[in-house]
Amino acid sequence: MEKRINEKMKQVILTFLVIVSVICMIWLSPKYGDNHRMKTPFQQEFVQGKVIRITEENLMADPVIEGKFRGGQSLEVEILQGKDSGKIYPVYNALSALHNTRAYPGLKAVFTIRETEGKKVVWLYNEKRDTYLYMLGAVFVGLILLLGKMKGAKSLLSLIFTGTSIVCVLLPYLFSGAEPISGTILMASVVTLVSFLLIGGFDRKTYSAIMGTVFGITLAGGISYFFGKLMNLSGINMEGGQQLLYIAKDYKLRIEGLLFASILISSLGAVMDVAMSIASSVNELHEQNPEQSLGKLFASALNIGRDIMGTMINTLILAFAGSSLPLMMMIWGYNMKYDQFINIPGIAIEIMNALAGSIGIIATLPATALISILFIKKEREKLND
Repeated sequence: MEKRINEKMKQVILTFLVIVSVICMIWLSPKYGDNHRMKTPFQQEFVQGKVIRITEENLMADPVIEGKFRGGQSLEVEILQGKDSGKIYPVYNALSALHNTRAYPGLKAVFTIRETEGKKVVWLYNEKRDTYLYMLGAVFVGLILLLGKMKGAKSLLSLIFTGTSIVCVLLPYLFSGAEPISGTILMASVVTLVSFLLIGGFDRKTYSAIMGTVFGITLAGGISYFFGKLMNLSGINMEGGQQLLYIAKDYKLRIEGLLFASILISSLGAVMDVAMSIASSVNELHEQNPEQSLGKLFASALNIGRDIMGTMINTLILAFAGSSLPLMMMIWGYNMKYDQFINIPGIAIEIMNALAGSIGIIATLPATALISILFIKKEREKLND
């Protein structure tokens, strides 16, 4: 009874500390980030507005995408935000293959206002999509709380902590010119620690999963870093990496370590899942048969791990394949030869991501099982003494 009360007290204290940490990160991040952030290159103002009417329209059906159009529209737009709120401006909306937002009366969208030679010019920047994202997020949160109850609430808090750590801590840290590898490992370790303790509690199973996860993601990141060096790959070869070159000098951003950070973060979720599954399995096997030999317990954990390994590796590789689907379609469409496409940096990075992450998962299975059994061995020796 006393042990259960202590466990609940630890959970309450941890939950309080995590909430305080999230608030502090959100509050302090702008203060720290502003010291390293250059002045915004965007000279225009982004505001919400509404299309009042269409004065002229010259459109034709898009030859490639069904239901889309190309051409131009002349609009009258009312600005709903900022110092120009309530004012009406003429807007020319050009529809092309890339920018294809067709306006209609009553459309609420995001507009840009830029002052050129004493005259304000307004463009239709993008449709207003955030409302639907909030609706989808509300459904997501509602389902987690409805089905998961307190566990679901803790999972949400863990998710918020993870997102806040990446956005409010890791990004300013990287832009400060700091070394990415050690910082990303530290951030991933803290996220793993907090997430597992929130969801799993303070027990042997959770400690095993934490140690197994840190081992797995560090190995995955280390392999990617080593082979990235051999293949002369870096963050510049990632999607969006070339755009970072334009601001890297201003921020002293160390692009060479971003590839490691990207792979470590993308593999973290899958490795955490595997580590907790194995730790829970070993714990359950031990609870059901406390007298079982440690060797048999380890063998049983590996048998369970083989089933988990197949599905999780498949999940990880499919995730990377999905993100690179347009690239694969381009290869197929242009009928590229094997030697031609296999050496494309983007393809090499995606393959390396998938394989390094999968190796991290494979290594996490026996490592977590071994750590769990060592905890059980220590517990048995303590009871015997």
